[in-house]
Order: sequence, then structure tokens, then C-alpha cells
Amino acid sequence: MNAENRHIAILGAGESGVGAAILAKKQGWNVFVSDFGKIKEEFKLQLDERGFEWEEGQHDEERILKADLVIKSPGIPDKAPLIKKLREQGTKLVSEIEFAGYYLKAKTICITGSNGKTTTTMLTHHILKKAGINVGLAGNVGSSLAKQVAEENFDWYVIELSSFQLDDMFDFRADIAILTNITPDHLDRYNYEMQNYVNSKFRILQNQTENDWFIYNFDDPIIKAEMEKKSILAKKAPFSLTTEVEIGGYANKQQLTININDQFTMSIHDLALKGKHNTQNSLASGIASRILEIRKDVVRESLEDFVNVEHRLEFVAKIHGIEFINDSKATNVNSTWFALESMEKPTIWIVGGVDKGNDYMELIDLVKEKVKAIICLGTDNAKLLETFAGVVDTIVEAGSAMEAVAYGYRLASSDEVVLLSPACASFDLFDNYEDRGNKFKEAVRSL
Repeated sequence: MNAENRHIAILGAGESGVGAAILAKKQGWNVFVSDFGKIKEEFKLQLDERGFEWEEGQHDEERILKADLVIKSPGIPDKAPLIKKLREQGTKLVSEIEFAGYYLKAKTICITGSNGKTTTTMLTHHILKKAGINVGLAGNVGSSLAKQVAEENFDWYVIELSSFQLDDMFDFRADIAILTNITPDHLDRYNYEMQNYVNSKFRILQNQTENDWFIYNFDDPIIKAEMEKKSILAKKAPFSLTTEVEIGGYANKQQLTININDQFTMSIHDLALKGKHNTQNSLASGIASRILEIRKDVVRESLEDFVNVEHRLEFVAKIHGIEFINDSKATNVNSTWFALESMEKPTIWIVGGVDKGNDYMELIDLVKEKVKAIICLGTDNAKLLETFAGVVDTIVEAGSAMEAVAYGYRLASSDEVVLLSPACASFDLFDNYEDRGNKFKEAVRSL
């Protein structure tokens, strides 16, 4: 993409925005970075060190509207007034990933889905790294893809993509695309239309050719229905927990099998990650690895020794026989369903935050079976109280992580679990899900 004397405006100065600025400057663009909120000190330093023009707490609309290309942070909704103006005047708006793609020479494994995408991304990266492949980690995890394209020289990237990133991607192509599942999430950003959200997720397939691969969840009814409407060029490799598939992978209660470049099998009990959803994540990563012809012993060893990401069913401590588990990354109902499903002891469940149009009714059966008491951790808990009143005897409200943990400690007995799995976004009481998880862990450690 020719950048000579052309102006680029970058909206949002977080990890992806600063990374995009670095790549744009390297490619000869005139760069202006604008953040309507406050920019973190570490990012201000990076911008200043490299001599960028930037602003915070406002948008210089006149200047931004004159830009030839605008890169927007995935967090900025389409209904923001400035975005509307840019679209109305026909300015090209792209995500940082799309922009990085203009200059990308490496091959990519791209992963999306409502749940499991971070775990699958980290696990796939772990296997490739162990196999000695020169591989980078980017998207929602790792560091900015644009920054890595500017400064690194990887042969492969494993990239986690949210629906918001995919919405602003047009020419980008995944060599291997993985779709873990689709359940209602972020519907507030999609006019509460499920089909809009499904369309976003399926953008992971755009521009794929018959030489590329699509790895997907064969058991997911929404994916299945959508695939019947589409003609997909890429080679398909489904994974299933119910059906033996010819090309792809499947598992039962005893064994995981992958049929790609010879058959690969291993005992399900040897997987580092427990629970049905994690078996699916292991299958998806294993299939991608076998497409790359990574040796079976490396795949097996990697699936056995992987350590999961922070804030995802993370064991924090055992105090007087009570286990504390941090699943702060569960920001939707489906993630929490998986967490509750994998609990094997009576559970005190900490839930709540910013509701994204959640339907808690699908958790009722699991809550009846697994949950002894509920602690609501949010500023508005009305919907939770209404849904679970009468389902669980004890429901209390907490205004901080410290208070929630104190309640948990009081309500749990030895050989029980206190699980933080909020099913909601965190912005009412915390900066983000990491901040929520860290405050929970601090509170547990101070008991």
C-alpha cells in the first residue's frame, strides 16, 4: 500500500493503536494518534520516544476527518458519532490487524469464537513453539500484530480475533482459520441481532482459497446451520465430541483422535486441560498442528504440559480446605456455563458486572446441581437476584472483590470451592477482566 504523503489517523492508543502507529511510520505514513480516553503512561512513553503526534481526552475531528485511512480500536462502537461521520464521507476504516495484513509476509493461524479462543490460541502457539517453528502470538493476546510486522521476522503467527476486529477486516486472509463455537455474546454491539454476530464470526473465512483450511466445531448447531447457507472454498477439518469424523478430529470419554496426515491418538486423561470445552480446544489446536505436519510426539507432549492462561479457571489458593478459583475471563454466560460444568465440589459462585443482554436461565440446571450460594459482584444485580431467587437459598451482594472474597470464605466449608466466574463484563467496578481477577487474587491472598 503506497503511503507517500498520505495521512493516517489512529483512534485508540492502547496496545493495538501504538503498534499500528509504529508500523505506519515505518511504511512512510504521516501518523496522528488520538484517544478519547486517557492514554496509559507506558504507551505515552512509546509514542514520545518515537516522536509521534498524539492527543488524549478528545478527538481533533477536523484533522481526523481529513485522513486518507483511519485505524480504529476494536473497542470503539460503530455508533460513535465520529465513526458515523467517517463512514458517511467514505473514509476507509480498518482494524489494526487488517492494516498489519497489508505488509504481512508470514503465514497465519487465526482463531475466533465466543469462548475458548484465547486458550486455543495460546495452546496452538505453545505447540508450534515447541516444534521449533519461528512463531509470533498476536491479536487479543501477545503483542500487537502491526508492531511485530514492523519489528520481528516470524514465519507464522497465531492470532486471536474478536468479532469487533473481524468487522473491520476486508482483504486479510487466514491460511488456517479456527472457529471454536458461536453463542450469544456482545449482542449490544449487533443491534441484538444474532445473525449479525454470526456474520461477524464467519468473516474469519473471507478470502480463503481451496489451499487454506477451516477448522470448526462440528457439534455447534449455529455453525452447522450457517455452513449450510455458504459455499466454503477452504479444506474443512471439523472436530467433534459426538461423531467420528474422517478428516479432522474427535474425542470420547477415553481417547482423542486426529485424522490429518496419518492418525494421531492420545488418552483424554493425559490432556493438561480438563473439561469438555477444553477437549474441544485441544482438538482444534491439535488439528492445526497436524496440518503443519508437526511431529506426533511434539503434539502429544505439548497437549500434556500446557499451562492455561491467567484468569481462566486459574487455581489461586487453598485456605482451610477451601479452594479459590479465578475465572474472571468468563465475561459471558456460556463461559460461565463451562466453568460451572467443570466444578466437582459444592461451589460458592461469585457472579455479576455489566450485563450484555445475558440470559441466565440457561444456567439454572447447573446452578441447582453445583451451587451452594451466590455472591453478586456488580453495581446492578437486579436481574441476577430475580433469576436465582428460590433456586439457591443464599444470595448476597458485594461491592468489591475484597467483600466478595470475605463472603466466600464465610459461606464455604472445607472441601468446597469459591469460584469467581462473572458471566459479565467488568467495567462497573473494575478497569477490565484482568483487574477484576487480580483484585480477587489479592483479596484471597490477604485472607
